[in-house]
Amino acid sequence: MNLRTRITLLTLLVLSLSLLVIGASVYALLQRYLYQTLRAELQDAISQVIQQYQAEFTIGSSGDVLNKVLPPSVYGEIDLLIPQNPTPESFVNEVIATTSRTLGQRLLLPPGDYAQLLQNKEVWTTALLPQGDRPPERLLVHGVLIKSPTAPLNQDTWVAIFVAKPLRPIESTLAELSRVFLFTSIFVLTLGGVLTYLLVGRTLEPLEAITQKAEEVSIKGRTRLPEPDTHDEVAALARALNRMLERLEHAFQTQSRFLADASHELRTPITAILGHVGYLLRRTPVNDVQRESLETIRREGERMTKLVTDLLDLAGSEGGWRFEVRPVELVGLLSELAAEYTPTFDGEVRVETPQDEVWVEADDERLHQVFANLVSNAIKAGARHITLRVLLPGDRVVVRVIDDGPGIPAEHLPHLFERFYRVDKARDRAAGGSGLGLAIVKAIVEALGGEVWVESEVGRGTTFSVSLRRATAPPPHLR
Repeated sequence: MNLRTRITLLTLLVLSLSLLVIGASVYALLQRYLYQTLRAELQDAISQVIQQYQAEFTIGSSGDVLNKVLPPSVYGEIDLLIPQNPTPESFVNEVIATTSRTLGQRLLLPPGDYAQLLQNKEVWTTALLPQGDRPPERLLVHGVLIKSPTAPLNQDTWVAIFVAKPLRPIESTLAELSRVFLFTSIFVLTLGGVLTYLLVGRTLEPLEAITQKAEEVSIKGRTRLPEPDTHDEVAALARALNRMLERLEHAFQTQSRFLADASHELRTPITAILGHVGYLLRRTPVNDVQRESLETIRREGERMTKLVTDLLDLAGSEGGWRFEVRPVELVGLLSELAAEYTPTFDGEVRVETPQDEVWVEADDERLHQVFANLVSNAIKAGARHITLRVLLPGDRVVVRVIDDGPGIPAEHLPHLFERFYRVDKARDRAAGGSGLGLAIVKAIVEALGGEVWVESEVGRGTTFSVSLRRATAPPPHLR
């Protein structure tokens, strides 16, 4: 997951949590306000009912009291209780007078609410009011219990006054708020996600440009990263990276010059040593012990010559090889290479290809050097049959150098392309190897925009694979 996506998802998460907190807070505050307003309205209504009822009470005029005081949106009910010690059942079985303003339906509360009313002389609760064929309506109910103003002194007559108002308007308001806030949140999250993705992408464009340019940076080519004129952290990063590249370039150039100079300086004494050894062996009488020593000196001198040549090649790879990259006919190059080894190799080197002509983007001399090194390594390892197999996966060309040698232990495979690394140090020295051949192969292949890797199994041989860019065959007159 890239940085742009991570920042966008993090922004959406923070925005979602913020909207959730804001929505919950607004919902809770609005709910509290609406219920407080409704409770205040019911308290005011019941106070007016009590005052009016006490001022002009008659059993037959109870409904008129409610009609005078309560607006049509408020439900009212007056229950007159005669027993001296009323119970919750008294509200059901011993009601003397009742007034209902909703189709004659009477408000019935659970026994527990009636018990609370008898104990505290006041109750707040919710109830369901039957509506005939329609679903029952939820009401917020406020009830009080007072003595009847006409009760005899020696008898307790109680009056239960209830007022109620539907909760549907509040519930509808809260539901509408939830719907509006949900759709608003979806819109805000969508818009926020898109804008964040675009803005972060625009902000990261300089970094992406720097990353793309950094992939093309070559110490040897003096390529530098673009420095934006924004005077921000991105520009500071680009300047710091360019300063680092300058220091690296200077270090590489110093190392390459030293390697090249040292290799050139070593060539002269080695050439002189080999010349004198050859002169002594050809022109002077020497005994067997002296001849053996001179042969040893010559072999070591030739090995040092190979080492110096490889060091010069590596110095060239780090200091800037001059490639003549052009379409190269690969099958012909591999066939010529196999023919070169036929006179001196007791085994077999063959080429397998799906087409008569396969073209790659490369330098023919350097490419010949790559496969010559790989075939030489296979011969030195003791292979008897070497196959150069050409594969064509997509826009790439893969050449597999397959041998039937003893194979390479798995622990050595990750280090094969390191400089001076040898699997069998004694055998490589005896064969004149410098330990730089595969490092040179890797440097050349990567410089050509390719890739090289190795697969091996002890006792079953080794396979080196080289992937190169496929090229279009040039016109016949340009070949």
